[in-house]
Amino acid sequence: MLTLDLSGKTVVVTGGVRGVGAGISRAFLEAGADVVAVARREPDTLPEVGGRTARFASLDVRDPAAAQAFMDGLDRLDVLVNNAGGGPFLPMADGDLRTHLKIIELNLAAPLIMARAAHTVMDRQPEGGSIIMIGSVSGVRPSPGSAAYGAAKAGLASLTTSLAVEWAPRIRVNTLTLGMVRTELAHLHYGDETGVEAVARTVPLGRLADPYDVGAACVFLSSPLAGYASGSSMLLHGGGERPAFLDAATVNKEEQK
Repeated sequence: MLTLDLSGKTVVVTGGVRGVGAGISRAFLEAGADVVAVARREPDTLPEVGGRTARFASLDVRDPAAAQAFMDGLDRLDVLVNNAGGGPFLPMADGDLRTHLKIIELNLAAPLIMARAAHTVMDRQPEGGSIIMIGSVSGVRPSPGSAAYGAAKAGLASLTTSLAVEWAPRIRVNTLTLGMVRTELAHLHYGDETGVEAVARTVPLGRLADPYDVGAACVFLSSPLAGYASGSSMLLHGGGERPAFLDAATVNKEEQK
């Protein structure tokens, strides 16, 4: 259970109604915050913890005018978590070019739009605010099959460091760089349960992240405990990936016996 108290704080989570976003919303609810979960379509159920439920707001985060109108309608804004994103497996030479551009738009342009709109609210508050970008290890290593997504996430990390300087000291901006997370859509990436378990064994901690793990890290980054953290990238990947050369070296040693 979380022990940090964010009672009275207003938190906006984009894509906050399912998957990783729902885990983030639940973690903030557990910490006592008022959560606004943003998505284009309202789900059948909203994130809920202990009888407290996230509010829903319908918004296309790629629309600058709509994003600004949404932010202007808030009484206060303490935390923005730019979680909305994703993209299909699509090699760069395949599919329609517009599809690749839309992936970049959702994963890089939309967080920029939302952050800029949030700035107008946070900058006038005496206590400022905190913005958390949900990044990915795809932005710091090769990402074959999802090159546009990886490029967007790399750009998001750069955007974070720049905004942290431009908007200091009132607004802190950080990136949470995720590894593999087990959600209701995990099978689309990792196959059936056997596939998920096989992938999990490649992670040093022996499992994929739970969406709640992501939420707990977001709560920490937005709390006073992380009050001196800005422009940083926090890795949340269970220890990363075992370097392929180690396995190749092991095989080579066996062949030499």
